[in-house]
Amino acid sequence: MNQKYDLGTIIGLVSGATIIATSVWWLEGEFIWFFQWSSVFIVIGGVVCATLVNYPLKAVFNLRSVLKNVIRAEVYDITGTIQKIIDLAEKSRKNGLLSLEADLSSIESAFLRDGVELAINEREASRLRTFLSLDLSNISTRHVGGQEIILYMAAYSPAFGMLGTVIGLIVMMNRFQMGGEVSTVEFNVAEQFKDLLAGMGTALITTFYGVLLANLVFLPIAGKLKRQSENEIMLKSIVLEGIISIHAREHPLLIREKLMTFVALSERDL
Repeated sequence: MNQKYDLGTIIGLVSGATIIATSVWWLEGEFIWFFQWSSVFIVIGGVVCATLVNYPLKAVFNLRSVLKNVIRAEVYDITGTIQKIIDLAEKSRKNGLLSLEADLSSIESAFLRDGVELAINEREASRLRTFLSLDLSNISTRHVGGQEIILYMAAYSPAFGMLGTVIGLIVMMNRFQMGGEVSTVEFNVAEQFKDLLAGMGTALITTFYGVLLANLVFLPIAGKLKRQSENEIMLKSIVLEGIISIHAREHPLLIREKLMTFVALSERDL
């Protein structure tokens, strides 16, 4: 299992921002219209505060390690892992399970190494499967926890964007009402409606930020984390079945055929 930078995430975020900026330019808009500190403060501040209310402080701080997985994608060598399991199966079939102790230090995957060590020391196959399945289930639960936080942030963003818009409209309407109290000589309806429309555009910027963060940042990140989790769980499921098969002293050829069912037809060695 190797790590490399996932350029897809960076390209997607940069391209999305470029598309929005290009659309503003085509519509002959000014970029300064789309930036307001108050809107940024309401949306981002509101999302962070709501997340802190919903989750323990430690879980929110752990998001830093979770978000690293969005930029750094792990590359799983499924066929290489299967071949490693076959090699261990052949040695175990010839020399017994205890002979695999010498290979523990050379196994890079912690899940495979711990599983083989457990198989050496556990005689009952049912107990071995229970232990490995429990470990796999706990890994999946931790992954879902990280994804869930991002999904909640995606739900909070449009809500706080709408809240900021409501606040802006309330302030704008009250100013408009106060402006109407001036004498009729000084009162200019055209100017008042001009200010009203300008204020309405300002109020809508907060909704723009909320929708943008939810659909360009939070939801895509949660989706990528889910797919990465699925790939990791699939690899660990292969390892689990391989260890159980080694423990049962199944023939290496049968183990290979069983484990290759996890691999797509296009990726299998023909």
